[in-house]
Amino acid sequence: QVQLVESGGGLMQAGGSLRLSCAASGRTLINYSMGWFRQAPGKEREFVAASNSISSVTTYTDSVKGRATISRDNAKNTVYLHMNSLKLEDTAVYYCAANGERSSASTREAEYDYWGQGTQVTVSS
Repeated sequence: QVQLVESGGGLMQAGGSLRLSCAASGRTLINYSMGWFRQAPGKEREFVAASNSISSVTTYTDSVKGRATISRDNAKNTVYLHMNSLKLEDTAVYYCAANGERSSASTREAEYDYWGQGTQVTVSS
């Protein structure tokens, strides 16, 4: 079992950038594929980015390709989501999730076993 805690959200400027952190405890993230999802009020949660356990495979939803990067710092047991050129449509609660299938970089929520509590990102003009 792994516990995940997101941080780094807040009020962001359109056209600016963000870096969200997902700190893990209980297990080392080298054993997990990781994903980022987001959910706006009244909308379904949607996939953002994912990587397998060694970050040799990454996937991104079309709306963030070229703007977002998922990365890891193994020494800190932390996964990051960096995104630039922020848009108003990026406003959402962002969640990180862990998948015990270490070889996958899945876009499907059902593939993930553990979830953080989420961090709010609000993009303003």
